[in-house]
Amino acid sequence: MPSRSGQRLDADLSQRCERILGIDPGTVATGWGVVEMAGGSLVHLDHGTIGSSAGLGQGARLKRIYRGLQEILARYEPQGVSLEKVFFARNASSALKLGQARGVALLAAAESGVALYEYATAEIKLAVVGYGQASKEQVQKMVASILRVPEPIPPDAADALAAAICYLHQRAFHARIKESAPENFQAARR
Repeated sequence: MPSRSGQRLDADLSQRCERILGIDPGTVATGWGVVEMAGGSLVHLDHGTIGSSAGLGQGARLKRIYRGLQEILARYEPQGVSLEKVFFARNASSALKLGQARGVALLAAAESGVALYEYATAEIKLAVVGYGQASKEQVQKMVASILRVPEPIPPDAADALAAAICYLHQRAFHARIKESAPENFQAARR
């Protein structure tokens, strides 16, 4: 069902900190990407898209997305799923279809028992590009650069990888703050 591209890395299990599946829901193409924080570095494990024919009915498309995400969740066993909190669509019909694809992604994550992290589009772009209004092309280039992926990454997969990177960057940032807070708190009390 899902197409895969990218390299699968056989990193030492003891050095794996956290594995995140990023998802970019869409009814024609749902992007996905798996990123891991290992030894303080981001490691690209895999990415791809779950595609469906425009000729399929909405129910069949949603079923394909759901089953594809279940397969990816089972294969990579991530600790969490990261996706966009809000999406924009040109019209109500498009918004409804995107909302349904997003709902299927949420259901697949919930059924697998993994943590769910949601971020605004601008938040994801800021974490990856440094600019909340970045273009899709800028996101693609930065994701490839950050993860050291030499081949072009499809836009939907790049958006999914960006969602995973956003979570991992924020987690690392919050961990650094937490580590430094006790010392700062004690110093301030003296």
